[in-house]
Amino acid sequence: MIVVIGGTGKTGRRVADRLRAKGQDVRAGSRSTEPRFDWEDASTWAPALAGAEAAYVTYYPDLAFPGVPELIEEFCRVARSAGVRRVVLLSGRGEEGAVASEEAVQRSGLEWTVVRCNWFNQNFSESFFLEPVRAGVLSIPAGDAVEPFVDADDIADVAVAALTEPGHTGQVYELSGPRLLSFTEVADELSRATGREIRYEPVSHAEYAAELEREGLPGDFADLFAIILDGRNASVTDGVERALGRAPKDFSAYAREAAATGVWAPVPAAAL
Repeated sequence: MIVVIGGTGKTGRRVADRLRAKGQDVRAGSRSTEPRFDWEDASTWAPALAGAEAAYVTYYPDLAFPGVPELIEEFCRVARSAGVRRVVLLSGRGEEGAVASEEAVQRSGLEWTVVRCNWFNQNFSESFFLEPVRAGVLSIPAGDAVEPFVDADDIADVAVAALTEPGHTGQVYELSGPRLLSFTEVADELSRATGREIRYEPVSHAEYAAELEREGLPGDFADLFAIILDGRNASVTDGVERALGRAPKDFSAYAREAAATGVWAPVPAAAL
């Protein structure tokens, strides 16, 4: 049996679905599941992990936040005591603060695989960029920086391979899409996919942090744009190909698929 921590999230949901399709016994772990899993309540960890042999581990809001490495270290101790043998950790590419959490997993005594990613394609259709795309304006503090956006389907495929197949233990896979895109180019791709104009309008860090807080999201998310702006991830990687033997999905293919679902249809004025 495999536990998927964050089983209702962008990658966790996909991992759980793929595991079930392979005939695996899967238990999702979140605040809404039974048994419940809550990162802020360590007493929920052992019941959620009971009987599991492997776990896919995600942490929200971000693995690099203060205090998280200590949580991950304790989680691994509890997991090992519960009989878990293998852990696949979703980490942040280029996030120095996330390395301490990775190291906690690597010294845990468990079989481990680290999957590093940065910006997901699905941030535009399932997360904080969804409403801006529907509104036709992406206002974010990214300047002219470029990013190799990675698809959540590719992340899930790598995670499932690491959870169920030999040959992935001790690997750190850095995942990316096949090319670098600026947010201007992203807006152009989204415009083509949706058949309407979507613009990119850069704003300051302070303006974006204030907007996040108005929407009830952590203002610290704005700090993650520093990773884009300093160029540390402005390169494509071979992680998907190393893990799966195939190329990663391109952003244009993602945009066409997402647009076909109607997710970016503008909200009618009467519904506002």
